[in-house]
Amino acid sequence: MDLRIFTEPQQGATYDTLLAVAKATEDLGFDAFFRSDHYLRMGTVDGLPGPTDAWITLAGLARETKRIRLGTLMTAGTFRLPGVLAIQVAQVDQMSGGRVELGLGAGWFEEEHKAYGIPFPKEKFARLEEQLEIVTGLWATDPGKTFDFHGTYYDLTDSPALPKPAQRKIPVLVGGHGPSRTPRLAAKYADEFNMPFASVEDSERQFGRVRAAAEEAGRDGHELTYSNALVVCVGRDDAEVARRAAAIGREVEELKLNGLAGSPSEVVDKIGRYAEAGSSRIYLQVLDLDDLDHLELISAQVQSQLS
Repeated sequence: MDLRIFTEPQQGATYDTLLAVAKATEDLGFDAFFRSDHYLRMGTVDGLPGPTDAWITLAGLARETKRIRLGTLMTAGTFRLPGVLAIQVAQVDQMSGGRVELGLGAGWFEEEHKAYGIPFPKEKFARLEEQLEIVTGLWATDPGKTFDFHGTYYDLTDSPALPKPAQRKIPVLVGGHGPSRTPRLAAKYADEFNMPFASVEDSERQFGRVRAAAEEAGRDGHELTYSNALVVCVGRDDAEVARRAAAIGREVEELKLNGLAGSPSEVVDKIGRYAEAGSSRIYLQVLDLDDLDHLELISAQVQSQLS
């Protein structure tokens, strides 16, 4: 089971804070550092000092880390034109020496679009499908050849399809709860399917849908990596769990029900249930980015039991 650290910087984090978390992620043996792609805080937090851009952040981290994978859960398709996004991600992949992964979603948070003047189209899912085809098509175009795409929402003519990423193929993540269109999209374009903030039972059902869609599309459904994103809150004892839950404004019992919370042994047991459902990778949503002791505990007493 791979454990990855997943951050939500729109809730309030500087680049230096994210750098400290990314370096701890690397030093403590976790597989990857991922971040959300949002420009507006959620809930009652103040979000200070304000948002940081996902791909600018990852570009910086690409030069300041050496081993960990770097990526997004999920880049909002509404934020960037697909041709521009393909250039940005390929460049960051080059800057990292080939350690980047792209999670790409339709975008859903209308308020942040209003706050920063970003168009919020109604037909987001159909746009996402074209975006995935364009981004992956640009990267896959042989050097010296050109790429053309003529869709409903985007039109590319004689694109040189440059620059190329350092990796032969950047892994693409698709995720979500949708019962039909989402599995079909994952089956066609994704290397990894991510089920965010879902129960073991719901995850198992959705993984099954994705595998079936992949088989229908002519792929081996077991080719894909299946993963979950879950909030994490681990403590050596009940008091420490309660303190960490309070720090992120959550209740312990709710966290135990909906995430990975409790003692290290409780969390290991629950991760085991996700593994039985087909998950081989967990994105640990860490909400208190100043609590690096939390990462040390997870590394020493959770990750060590899963490796």
